[in-house]
Amino acid sequence: MDQVNNRKGKIDMAKNPLGKTRDVDNAYARFEANGFEYRIAKTYKLPKNEVADQNARWNVYARSPFTYDKWEGPTDTYRKDVLENMQLTYASPEFIEAYRDDPHIKIAA
Repeated sequence: MDQVNNRKGKIDMAKNPLGKTRDVDNAYARFEANGFEYRIAKTYKLPKNEVADQNARWNVYARSPFTYDKWEGPTDTYRKDVLENMQLTYASPEFIEAYRDDPHIKIAA
């Protein structure tokens, strides 16, 4: 677990920068492929801890031809499923900062 010493000498847990749920129009990132779109509403773990966890989840809004292009969610999906099947098309400054060094996410410079 990630820990940080605070001013009083007590240990605080490191805070997930993408842990607060956002609405669909203000998502942290957007992934798209073949008429499907996921928007990241929040993540559950620190980005550096997700890489080693095959079951890391993201909370997403989703739409596709099967939802008649209407948004569903947010609902949980596995990070690996998003990254294996979709392309990153938008990333907020917070997402870029958090995932800059992630080898599985290609963020354009």
